[in-house]
Amino acid sequence: MLRRTFVTAAATATVAAPLVVRAQATLTLHGAVQFNDDHAFNKALLKFEELVKKYYGKPINFVLHRNSELGLEKQYFEYMAQGKAVDYGIVSPAHMSTFSKAAPFIDAPFLFRDLAHWNKVLDADLLKPIADEVGKGAEVMLVGYAGGGTRNIFVNKPVRNLAEMKGLKVRVQGAPIWSRTFSAIGMSPTVIAYNEVYNAIQNNVIAAGENEAAGVEAMKFYEVAPHLSMTQHAITIRPICFSGKTFAKCAPDLQAAIVRAGKEAGAHGRTIESSEDGAKLEKLEREGKLKRVPFTERDAMKKLADPVMNAYAKEVGAETIFAKINAA
Repeated sequence: MLRRTFVTAAATATVAAPLVVRAQATLTLHGAVQFNDDHAFNKALLKFEELVKKYYGKPINFVLHRNSELGLEKQYFEYMAQGKAVDYGIVSPAHMSTFSKAAPFIDAPFLFRDLAHWNKVLDADLLKPIADEVGKGAEVMLVGYAGGGTRNIFVNKPVRNLAEMKGLKVRVQGAPIWSRTFSAIGMSPTVIAYNEVYNAIQNNVIAAGENEAAGVEAMKFYEVAPHLSMTQHAITIRPICFSGKTFAKCAPDLQAAIVRAGKEAGAHGRTIESSEDGAKLEKLEREGKLKRVPFTERDAMKKLADPVMNAYAKEVGAETIFAKINAA
């Protein structure tokens, strides 16, 4: 929420020409994130704050609400669209589908071959058409792209191949592409709120979920699902979002600072998360909290998902983007 604090100096008033001397308004921008300062998302948003202050060069305040203080990413995006409570944050593309059918596609399973391919796509700005669609529909700007964690399946038993994966009750994100691809692979996907996954596994409602290392560590999913099946089925893209309604109220020099800082903070976040990914898993395994389980049929898994991806790209109007990503 954009707040203005006006400090009014003493003024000398005359009947003909009243004079009020005021100090420049100081803006306060409110951010939101689900995690604490150890998480890569927080580090990316703190870098965003640092860079905006640097490039703007004038007094400005930032308040980052941590640890889901203001709810979950779905709520953050809704708040930003409404122009209230949250001005900036990191949000999964799955929560943008109401405003852009194609948005969840950029975070779909098996979209990227590896980290090098993922970075190439982001550096080439191939996702701009989707960012434009989100901006127009939701009035939320995608000013940068964080993420970079490789997603695997955490599960309460070892899963090494497609046969052991068959019928696996797994939590997926709300975007349809996740349920469709995981169903095609042979699993039994279900949509559950992120903060309810731990209890759902503990109570045998589901047996598994899927996440990058930072999420597994932060949410302690390893306590209820200590086997990490190394499917490497996705590399995350987590846009740094900024409320369009807030942006419109900002001065031109602040707008320029926000745009510049967003791109650089996103790149900073990608570097952090992709480099920390393996180290976090090694640490958890070394401490006996997690066991990495090799998955031997990733290529076969992808082959089952490919027809679903092709059909989905056509359905949401992302065929051109999909072709460019594949060609990158």
